Amino acid sequence: MKKISNHRHRFHPDIIKQGSVKGTCCTEFLISYFGSMNISFKYYKHNPAIIQLALLLYLKYPLSLRQVEDLLFERGMDITHETVRLWWNRFGPALAAKIRKKRTSYPKQYSTWRWHIDEVFVKIGGKTHYLWRAVDHEGEVLDVVVTKRRDKKAALKVLKSLIKRYGRPMAIVTDKLRS
Repeated sequence: MKKISNHRHRFHPDIIKQGSVKGTCCTEFLISYFGSMNISFKYYKHNPAIIQLALLLYLKYPLSLRQVEDLLFERGMDITHETVRLWWNRFGPALAAKIRKKRTSYPKQYSTWRWHIDEVFVKIGGKTHYLWRAVDHEGEVLDVVVTKRRDKKAALKVLKSLIKRYGRPMAIVTDKLRS
């Protein structure tokens, strides 16, 4: 016997139309994250809105794949945790790139946006190289680059790749190395 929830956001095939979940508090989030993404759901048997909802639950809330499966089952959708995992593997990188791109607007909004950049010596094949690591103020690793030299040219290479990917920060924190 299937469990059916009396939750006010019970999803039914009549409610799910044209790639979005209508009549829910999650609609704006789904549209903002999936609406402008160039993702093709062409060869998937489930409605794109169901896929989006499963990914939303997994991404936005601290739920395991099995908990997402249970929530979907309570709303009348028989989808396994393994299916949700496959969807995450397929669409997760594109979604992460979209979120990362969206984060680049933060420096304009928050004055605390800053990067911490440092380099360390590493031995690769018996030769000394330099590993440059950039971390933002929230602790997220922005980039890791390995160079053969520790000079101004290498430092600029790291900074240019960061600025191209994330935009300009409000401040850059270093260990005061001249390069």
